[in-house]
Amino acid sequence: MAFTDREDDVSLHEMDNANEILLTPQRNSYLPRLYDYVLVADKMEDMEDQTFKKQDAFIGELKRKNIKVTRIDNDGKVFFGICAPEEMFAKYKYLLKVSDSCNWSGEQKCEKSVSFCTRIRIVHFVLNNTFIGSGESLDELLCQGAFESIFCLHEKKEQKKLRKKWASWLSVMKLFNQPVSDVKDYFGEKVALYYLWLGWYTRMLIPAAVIGIVVFLYGLAFFNTSPLIHEVCDSDTIMCPRCDIRCNVWNLSDTCTYAKVSQLFDNEGTVAFAMFMAIWATLFFEVWKRHRSLYVSKWKVFDWCEEEEELILEIVNNPQCKPKEFRHSYLRSIVVLLLVTLVLVVIIGVTHALVICRVLTAILLSQSDWHFLRDHATTIAMMTGAVLHYITIQIMTRVNKIVAFKLCEFEKTRSFAATEKRFTVKMFTFQFFTLFSSLFYVAFFLGRINGYPGNYVRIAGKWRLEECHPSGCLTDLFIQMAVILVLKQTINNIFEFTVPWLKLCFRRTKAKTMRRKCGSCYRKAFRCDQCNLHNWLANYELNDVNSFSLFNEFLEMVLQFSFTTIFVAAFPLAPLLALINNIFEIRLDAIKMVSLERRLVPKKTNDIGVWNAILQAVGVMAVIANGLVIGITSDFIPRLVYRYHYGPCAVSNSTNLDCMTGYINNTLATAFMSNKRVQSDFKLLITDDGYNVTECSYKDYRSDEDQSLTSQFWLILALRFAFVILFEHVVVMCKFIAAWFIPDNPIRVKNDRLNDKLRRLKKELQEANANYDSRSTEV
Repeated sequence: MAFTDREDDVSLHEMDNANEILLTPQRNSYLPRLYDYVLVADKMEDMEDQTFKKQDAFIGELKRKNIKVTRIDNDGKVFFGICAPEEMFAKYKYLLKVSDSCNWSGEQKCEKSVSFCTRIRIVHFVLNNTFIGSGESLDELLCQGAFESIFCLHEKKEQKKLRKKWASWLSVMKLFNQPVSDVKDYFGEKVALYYLWLGWYTRMLIPAAVIGIVVFLYGLAFFNTSPLIHEVCDSDTIMCPRCDIRCNVWNLSDTCTYAKVSQLFDNEGTVAFAMFMAIWATLFFEVWKRHRSLYVSKWKVFDWCEEEEELILEIVNNPQCKPKEFRHSYLRSIVVLLLVTLVLVVIIGVTHALVICRVLTAILLSQSDWHFLRDHATTIAMMTGAVLHYITIQIMTRVNKIVAFKLCEFEKTRSFAATEKRFTVKMFTFQFFTLFSSLFYVAFFLGRINGYPGNYVRIAGKWRLEECHPSGCLTDLFIQMAVILVLKQTINNIFEFTVPWLKLCFRRTKAKTMRRKCGSCYRKAFRCDQCNLHNWLANYELNDVNSFSLFNEFLEMVLQFSFTTIFVAAFPLAPLLALINNIFEIRLDAIKMVSLERRLVPKKTNDIGVWNAILQAVGVMAVIANGLVIGITSDFIPRLVYRYHYGPCAVSNSTNLDCMTGYINNTLATAFMSNKRVQSDFKLLITDDGYNVTECSYKDYRSDEDQSLTSQFWLILALRFAFVILFEHVVVMCKFIAAWFIPDNPIRVKNDRLNDKLRRLKKELQEANANYDSRSTEV
């Protein structure tokens, strides 16, 4: 049955479950004094101004759609209260009933869904699809200045309820008891699913954090008894200079503290932990799908279809509408792919710039007159590079967002949902490369492409690349991750909450003054314009939100999930830091969303969308990256080779020595000053009597005579790649088994849906029989 704007098109619709008649409200039927949206514009005196004409034309278009508009002037601003007719929502209810977008076995739920939350979503769609005579939409009018902003109103009763149960610091301990159904009723399914996912992710971090602590304590338990630490701390080995200018030879024992830190994070326990986290990521995703299905089935949106919902809203807005057809241009896709590649190349170029900054910082620090800076130049340079990386992340986040928006505009997607999906993929890709490019360099290239004495690799032929510590490169990766993770979580959360809170303090002072002015009817059900203005201003002064506000929260958490899983072998305490952060993150986001920001537009959905695919991709990358970190970055394989092939336990039956005794010396090669190429690199070591040392050591598997790679190097390299392949195949097989073993939907959900469908079919059959009997009686 088609709906039109004519008054005589009022019809009766029979509800499935309640044996009641749904009477479509008559034209001009509104809920008393209930406003769905508020438009704000600057007050204009010149009626001939083009901006005023566009503003007036848009308001006229709303009135032609039978939408009630109330205007209130205040201090140079004009507020337009938008109130849609009940007829609009009755159309939506009927179309929803005859579609597959709702599980109509639960009619009461579906009927309840047309609440103020659903009203906002419908009116939002109508407003954004209203065009003036020149073809301009509301978004374009906002950009042109015809309107300043648009927002929907908080419901004070529901807002107070959420603030008491959820959005307060007193609820911080209710980590596993979030009122997600109440959140769904107020903010919509999309926001509720975000908090449901975040709560489940935080809960699943508990076992990961516990095992990470155990791995850390395992390294701590052998802190004082490890022969590797004693070998470094008691060594008298002379090491080659780290730089060319004002750097001298140094004793390996000078880096005793560094060796102890390396032992905490580079031990046998990290291998098992990395494998556990790779499987954990799969279990998290599979069990999340089951957890989600319980709630979407309860909310009666299990069979919800985005395309059908969009068609329903299109018809409600314009009964004569035509469908927005799907289109695809291979030319545009190729151009976008090339542009995305170009952006990624630029991001990688920024990473190279950070590497150069780190090298130059180490050189400058090594030339310092302060003895402490000279001795710890490499470590300080690494930490400085991590801080610079964090600053780069903050800058590139804004740049990436602009670029991703422009690329989505170029693609010309058919709907906002399609735009949001493509924007999400592009933005996450850009942020992932921005965040992890430097980490990939530290993990897989640092200390492996820097050359050796007599043949150092130099930037622009001048500056030597960085080197790893003789105890391994994993500590450098740990430092980089720890600095970025701590800074990112701490500083972001402080700014994310403090700025809106300060703005709220300023607003409260203003609101109290206005409340005194409106005290005569402040608590009445039917308020005067001044009281409505008070409520509008209270919402107007809150921090603005947009369609991508929730995206920002999701992006932050998924990037944290990536941090927690991809390089967790280098930082077993990452899940613990993520757990602590998320306990406060849930409450920060809830308080900000309920009390400090304007109300988000509720959106219906039954899943977290494209984020599912991104989480799966992160899980695969976690397997690959952790396998490479253990096999390539850590010293796990070289230690195994030494223990069973070159160490004292392999060459003799003596049990007096630890099997790892002599490992550090085994990893060092010797450079002789008599070599002319070595002389060219260490010119500053020349004294009046000749060289002040005759030889120095460096970390590499090279021959002392001709500096060629030894057979031990090739054996270790072969075993490294063999381990990576074996690790990835075993973990991937475990992931597939876990995914197969755990069904996406619990049996309870399947049986409930089966029974619901059966009841619906029986009811429809009963109605059909009743109609047939009535016609037979009439005949």
